[in-house]
Order: sequence, then C-alpha cells, then structure tokens
Amino acid sequence: MNEQVATVVPRAFPDVVPLLTKGAVRLRAMTERDLPSLVEQSNDPESIAWTVVPQPYGLDDARAALAFHAEQWTESGGRRYWAIERLPLEDAPGTPFAGVINVRPSGREGDAWETGFSLHPAARGRGLMSAALRLAAQWAFDQGAPSLRWWAARGNFASWRVAHAAGFTHHGTLPSAVQARASGSADAWVASLLPGQSMTPRHPWIVPPVIEADGLRLRLRPIRDEDRAVAEPHDHPAHHLPARAVPTPETFDDWLLRRREGMSLGRGCTWCIADAATDDPLGEVLLFVREGALEAGGSAELGYSMRPSARGRGIAGRAARLASAHALRPVTEGGLGLRRLLAETAADNAASNRVLAGAGFTVWGREEAADAPDGSIGPALHWERLA
Repeated sequence: MNEQVATVVPRAFPDVVPLLTKGAVRLRAMTERDLPSLVEQSNDPESIAWTVVPQPYGLDDARAALAFHAEQWTESGGRRYWAIERLPLEDAPGTPFAGVINVRPSGREGDAWETGFSLHPAARGRGLMSAALRLAAQWAFDQGAPSLRWWAARGNFASWRVAHAAGFTHHGTLPSAVQARASGSADAWVASLLPGQSMTPRHPWIVPPVIEADGLRLRLRPIRDEDRAVAEPHDHPAHHLPARAVPTPETFDDWLLRRREGMSLGRGCTWCIADAATDDPLGEVLLFVREGALEAGGSAELGYSMRPSARGRGIAGRAARLASAHALRPVTEGGLGLRRLLAETAADNAASNRVLAGAGFTVWGREEAADAPDGSIGPALHWERLA
C-alpha cells in the first residue's frame, strides 16, 4: 500500500504577508505601485532629518527596499514589513500608500522585539501611524513577542508622539544608541509596550495653554524655537538657581529640548513669559514634578526666571500668579486641578521671595544648612500655596 505524503509549500511574498485592518487603517504587503510614494517619503525633510535612508533616494533604492521586504518575509525570524493604507481608499487622493511599519523579532527566545515606522508627509496629522502601530504590535504579541521596544533619536517628538499614543512607556535616554546621518550616532529615547497593556497613553502630553488677563501687559504662551532672547546673559548668584535652569546662547537648544521633553512625559508645563503687545520673550515660568506626572489632586513645584533686561517691572510676580491660578484651578474649569504648589528659595533671594509672597505662597519651613545648586550650604526657605 502506497502512502501519500503531503508536501507543504512555503508561501511566497506577497501572499505570506498577513493583511491587518482596523478602522481607517490597513497594513498590507508593499507593491511596485507604492515605490514612487516611497521615494517621496524618503526624500521628505523630516525623513532625512531623523533616518539614515540613502540620499538622494531614487526608484532603484525603493526597488531594493521592496526586494528586502520580500526576502525578510520569507526568512524564518526575519523582519516583518507592511505598507500602510488609509481607508476608505476612495477618499484618499492619489496613491493609497501612507507609509511603512515593521516589527523585528529578536532572534532569541525571551528577548524583546523592536519596531520602526515612517509616514508619508501627505498622511501625517490623522492618527494613522499610532493606529498602524497598535495593529502591528498586537500581531507581534500574537506571534509570541514578550515585549515590543521603540527607539528614536532624542528630540524626535513626532515618532515619540506615535509611541506615546499607542501606550508605550518611556524609559529614558541612552547615549549614542542609534545611527545618525551627520554625527554617526545619537542619543536615543527608548520605550516599550507589553502584551495585554492598554494601547492608550500612559500619561498626558502637556500642551501649555495661552493665558492672558485683563490689565496685565504680558501673556503666557508655549516657548518657540525663535525665543532665543530668553538666553540673554544672566547674572544670577550661583547659589540661587541651578546652572542648567537658565539658558545661555550656547545651551538654549538643549534647554528647550529638556523643557519639551518634560511636557511630553507629563512632568512639567512650561510657558514663555511674553510681552502682550510685542510678543517679545521676557522669561519663563514653569510647573514641574521631580518624579511621576502632573496629576489632578497632586502637587507640583513652581519655577521662574527673567531676562535681566526685563526685571524690575513686576513681570515675574504677575506671571507666577497666572501660572499658579491655572495650576490650582479645577479641571472642570480648564485648570490642572492641583491641590498644592511648592517652591524653594535661598533665604537671601529677596526678589524671588517677593514674587512668591505676592503670588499667595507662605513659608512653611526654613533650613539653616540646605544644599544649594552650586554645591554650597546655606539657609533656604520652603513655600507652599494650597488650592
């Protein structure tokens, strides 16, 4: 009696690529018709700034990418790439191609998988990428991925916003951890997602509202790239403020990145104090926590600094009052709903002490041998204001 043995024929690309769809997003295999759009995406300034795709990027590069996708899908443990589509297709002008996303198995059992993605400029601003990331992440977990890890060069807020929206937890910054076009390597943010975790933000991404008040000649607004005037040379006594708290012309870019990073992690809310008539930047006022996130019912610290040329006009005091009122105002009335604000000053910082007293803070404690920012030891005052 002859026995027939069934032969299993491996599926070939593109049939091997699973079709993943939810809502307005579909993940599918890349095709030849996507290549012109992939060229556009790869030559976009944002893609050039944050990736190391070849430059200039042409159709031959796109064909090589398509061949690599096919090769990886037919290899055991290979990288898994999808093209992203926005649905319904009849509502999308031109090609339905919206970008690329991948998940990368580690190759070793128990190790985290990784993910990467890029979006065509015409598809940005619609929430497509975070929806695509949720689909790809769930597929990876269904295949047994113990966790999914995201990396991006520090400062790539567009990529972090996608991972944040999909529920990834930010773990910090690693030095020289990713490739960079100009410098060879760059510091990287890293975040992860675990199976079963909610694919929704772990904390708010804080966007400071514009705050104005009748009769005040200033407004509080988000800090902009062009607000370099706040980095006017300062003359603060070294024991009054940490050196990194006040920007200089040389440190402005890193200072601004740290402020925006804190807001993306829910740890702070930073405003530029601007002249109401000219919009000229005069200083900053901020609310921050040292650990965790700003949360309704919680506490935060108040900080502020002024350009030397803007002092002596009561601006810091008015800004502190506006920021404090917003912090303690109930969430239902548009505020942050905090219950308590704190501040600490050197006892001899008369100007800052006047600001806090005028903003409704009271002294609750005094230290005679406090550690000052410059490493010296001296008296310090502790302030609070309750909702």
